[in-house]
Amino acid sequence: MLTGRVKAIIVSFITVTLLTIVPAGVAQIGKTRRVRFPKGRTSVTLKGAAVRGTQDRYMLRAGSGQTMTLHITSTEDNAVFDVIPPTSDRPLATEVTDWTGKLPATGDYTIVVGPTRGNATYTLEVTVR
Repeated sequence: MLTGRVKAIIVSFITVTLLTIVPAGVAQIGKTRRVRFPKGRTSVTLKGAAVRGTQDRYMLRAGSGQTMTLHITSTEDNAVFDVIPPTSDRPLATEVTDWTGKLPATGDYTIVVGPTRGNATYTLEVTVR
């Protein structure tokens, strides 16, 4: 049977080992939601809160040649987003608060929202035409 001191040493060793395996700058995925537009509408407003160290993901199906416009606001001006196309891991936009672009491909686009510091309560406006 292990003594309390030996258990504490083992737990400390495991904790330190795990902390060195997970890179410090890697954000964890918060929630993932599918974006759906109300019938007959081309815009939707999404509200959320990203906790420090996490990123919320929004999946949005759109077509090649359509134009997407995104705008994010946050209580403490600390929320930004990336836009990732369906055919590449290379973002169309990185850590921005406003973006408009013609979409290069048909498929599921990913909008990744994260805080620049602390927690971020945000409103994300999405338009696709």
